[in-house]
Amino acid sequence: MARSDLLLQLVQSGLQGDRTLFRRVVEAIIAEERVKQHHVLADRLQENLSTLNNMTNNNTVAFYNNGKVGEAKAENYLFESYPKISLKDLVLSESIIRFVQDFAEEFNRAEILRSYGLEPRNRVLLIGPPGNGKTSLAEALATELMLPFFSVRYEGIIASYLGETSTRLNTLFEYVRTQRCILFFDEFDSIGKERGDIHETGEIKRLVSSLLLQIDRLPSYVIVVAATNHPELLDKAVWRRFQAKLMLAKPTIKQIEQVIRKFEIQSNVSFGYTPSYIAQRLKGVNFSEAEDFCKLVLRTYVLKIPHANLKKIIRDKLDEFNKSYKPNIK
Repeated sequence: MARSDLLLQLVQSGLQGDRTLFRRVVEAIIAEERVKQHHVLADRLQENLSTLNNMTNNNTVAFYNNGKVGEAKAENYLFESYPKISLKDLVLSESIIRFVQDFAEEFNRAEILRSYGLEPRNRVLLIGPPGNGKTSLAEALATELMLPFFSVRYEGIIASYLGETSTRLNTLFEYVRTQRCILFFDEFDSIGKERGDIHETGEIKRLVSSLLLQIDRLPSYVIVVAATNHPELLDKAVWRRFQAKLMLAKPTIKQIEQVIRKFEIQSNVSFGYTPSYIAQRLKGVNFSEAEDFCKLVLRTYVLKIPHANLKKIIRDKLDEFNKSYKPNIK
């Protein structure tokens, strides 16, 4: 860690909005960390400082201008969170687990890649029907990389006036360029639509062009994760922007079993039937529906204590489910 006096100066420069002092203090911390052989931390600090040096003196940086002009604007377009969900909480295929591990290694060892003239991948497209963990995987990636998670708020971005949507999009991207973060676009097809669609207006087509340009300009420490239920609606150029495309399909019977086992462990309750039996009866559900079924059983069980018969509850709920369930349409 840097000396206590440097940390105090860093805080003071931030509170006072003193950009020059802030830069000097960060440079001193970088030098000290290099002496300690903490090169990864020093490189990351230098990277952030270089980003600051390349910015103008307007409201691009939320930290300055007494605070938070740029940030206040960005808050209209972003929802910031720090997810608690981790990879071990999810039921994933081996290939997706390996991808996340490789992706995290690229991000955490970016300086080695750069020494060979390479950049880490920072754009991921998640594809699949609803309820199969696209948002959860994006949040788990943020947890794995220890990054803040910014979800794009479309209701704040989409405007009715010509050109205003692109202006708001520019403000959003100006802000995230100052952050090491994950930028998440849910239902990406709603904003990245095919420009050749005759039903779309010229404003939407200009928006897609602006969006692609902004994504291209993002530094590698900003990770873009986009999720879509309808990949066929995406503009062809969108596909080229993403270095990784992951398909999150409906769970297999074995994966539904894993969901049930995890739920039993987390809730400290045994359902009385084998997970394989319940999974067979739930065949065709998505991950979200499987978890919802487990919660429904537990909720009913808790409300019937002390006279609860868990096996009967499961039988009844499975019968109700099989009578009423209609497969989720893609």
